[in-house]
Amino acid sequence: MEHLGDTRPRTAGPRGSAGPGTVHDRDWAAGVRRSVRCSATLFGLLLFVDGAAGSLDWRRGALWLLLASLLLLVLVPARVSAGAGWLATRRLLRTRRVRTDLLTAARPVEGVARRLVLRDALGNRVEIDPEVLVRNPALWYRLDEGARAAEAAGTLRCGAVALHRLAHRLDHEAALGAFRVSGLE
Repeated sequence: MEHLGDTRPRTAGPRGSAGPGTVHDRDWAAGVRRSVRCSATLFGLLLFVDGAAGSLDWRRGALWLLLASLLLLVLVPARVSAGAGWLATRRLLRTRRVRTDLLTAARPVEGVARRLVLRDALGNRVEIDPEVLVRNPALWYRLDEGARAAEAAGTLRCGAVALHRLAHRLDHEAALGAFRVSGLE
C-alpha cells in the first residue's frame, strides 16, 4: 500500500525503463501538456487576430505556426530520471547524465529560473530545476543517496552545504504536507 509521503524509489514500469530501480519525474507529462496548450493557444490567438484584421494568408499562417513551435520547444521541460548512482536529464536532442556517487560540485544558481548545477568527476554536467526534486521525493532520494556517497568519499568538494539546505527544505515541506494530510492545519 502506498502512502502520500512515501519517499522510497519506485521501479519504472515496462515502458522504456532504463533498468530496475529507475525513477522518473512523475509531473513531466503534465508539464508537456501545459506547454502544448500554451503553444496552441498562442497559435490560435495569432490566427484569430490576423484573420480578424483580414491579413491572414498562408505565409503568415506558416510564420505563426513556426513561432508557436519555437515556443513549444522552449517550454517543454527536461525529463529527469535517476537510478542508483546516476541522475539524467533528457531534452529533445540531448541527454545529460552525471554520476551522483562521483559528484564534485553542486551549485545553486539564483535568478529568474532557479537551477541546481551538478558536476561529477568525469566532467559531466547537469542542470535541473530544484522544484522537480521537491515534487518528486524519489528523485531526491536517489540524488541524496549518491551525494552522501560522494561526500563520504571526499569527491564532493563544493556544494555540500547547498544540498543540505535543499534537504532541509524538502524535510520541512514533507512535514508540512503530512501536517495538512492529517487535518491538523
